[in-house]
Formats: sequence, C-alpha cells, structure tokens
Amino acid sequence: QVQVAESGGGLVQAGGSLRLSCAASGSIFSIGTMYWFRRTPGKRRELVASITRAGATDYADSVKGRFTISRDNAKNTLDLQMNSLKPEDTAVYYCLFSGAAPGQGTQVTVSS
Repeated sequence: QVQVAESGGGLVQAGGSLRLSCAASGSIFSIGTMYWFRRTPGKRRELVASITRAGATDYADSVKGRFTISRDNAKNTLDLQMNSLKPEDTAVYYCLFSGAAPGQGTQVTVSS
C-alpha cells in the first residue's frame, strides 16, 4: 500500500507564507490526480486544490490567487505553496490520491 507523509506546517502570522510538502512511498506505479484537503477546527473538510498528472490545476475559491499546487512525478511528491495566509486558513492539511492510505496531516495555524 502507498503511504503519504505531509510536512511543512507551522505557526505563521496573517499575511505570511508556508510551503507544504507531501511525499509518497510504497508500491507506486503511477499516481493520477493528487489533492490537498484541509480539516478546520470545526471538523469541516474542504478540498483546497488538485493537480492532474499532466499538471492541470484547480483551486477552491477561498484560496485562488494565494495558493499554488505543484508536483514532481519523478519523485512522487506534492507541494502546496501558501501565500498571504489568513486566520481562516488554520487547519490540518492532508494530501490524498487514489490508492494511498491517509497520512497524519500537517497543522497550519495562522494568527491574526
């Protein structure tokens, strides 16, 4: 089974930036579309961004223009560059794709 490990979270002031990373390991043949989700303190899960293997991206309206998703197919990694962070971005961020076991996520906390 494929495992994922997220990293890069932390505490940042509003307006700051963070870069999240996700590394996949295990029996990987070819990874299709990859996703970043987040779960807020109120336990709501939100799809933040997605990227196809070919590099086509899509974003939640709440993060458009601030977040950039990218991937490295050769390394089986997924990144999320987050700029102009807001307190409402505070959440646990998870990467996900078909066939992968859920990871622990990485906590992002944005102070006002």
